[in-house]
Amino acid sequence: MGVLVIGSRGSQLALWQANYIKDRLEARGVEARIEIIKTSGDTVSDTPLHQIGGKGLFTREIEEALLAERIDLAVHSMKDLPTELPKGLTIAAIPQRADPRDAIVGGKLRALKFGATVGTSSLRRVAQLRRIRADLNIQPIRGNVDTRINKVERGDYDAIVLAAAGLQRLGWGDIISEYFRQDVVLPAVAQGALAIETLEHGRGHEIAQTLDDPWTRFPVMAERTMLAELGGGCQAPIGAFGSLENTELFLTGGVFTPDGSTMVRYTATGECTRPQELGRNVAQVLLNRGAQRILDEIYASGSNAEDGAA
Repeated sequence: MGVLVIGSRGSQLALWQANYIKDRLEARGVEARIEIIKTSGDTVSDTPLHQIGGKGLFTREIEEALLAERIDLAVHSMKDLPTELPKGLTIAAIPQRADPRDAIVGGKLRALKFGATVGTSSLRRVAQLRRIRADLNIQPIRGNVDTRINKVERGDYDAIVLAAAGLQRLGWGDIISEYFRQDVVLPAVAQGALAIETLEHGRGHEIAQTLDDPWTRFPVMAERTMLAELGGGCQAPIGAFGSLENTELFLTGGVFTPDGSTMVRYTATGECTRPQELGRNVAQVLLNRGAQRILDEIYASGSNAEDGAA
């Protein structure tokens, strides 16, 4: 049996994730190596995502390599992966989820000075931060995690908001000033989760499946089903968080206007083995309560950007 080839972006965080999966496979006796693949998202670091279209921006070239069988499996941040996969590909495994929360670096949110400059390119984060601190000067920020942190250290921003999981994975958890509870800032769909994508059949698929964690898969699939039903991509101002308590699955979904003036939010419960049903139900309630109008206005304006790496 040959060496299993893992496809990954070349960023520091992406390579950490790929090496994490590589180490887990090798602990099972599977020899593996990583192949770095440059994606469209890696070539537009200074361009706002909403100007170039975000769907598949960080995954397209890697999926092409899968379909061409140049690699056996791909490791993604699940929140970067569109809900609709190319024909012939599947999510073979979702390993145990890391911290799903958002976090702020540079100071606690309520302690920042009046009019402080806070960096994030996520409309989902912008909307929720504005609901808490309408005075903030929220500015877009792009780049890898270390690049963004350097901009705070230089004083370009007073603070930045990132996914806690990315900071923790890179060993920078100690610089986090504050974690946001999910009822304060609703995370991105599948935030903190990894996706191992493969062909629908074959050696890569069979081996990857050994890393699947059903107790992570159930809530994450509920979140992604909700997103798909809303018709939103991973760049839309939509948040979700699913969790399990025994066999009961909880799902909270939210849709926001970019200025933070309007939020439609709903929580429901369901049977853990029927996550798609719960995701569809939550999406339908959100749409009925005004989410459709919010999303129509956002897509008509062309403003939909979620920062990809963290």
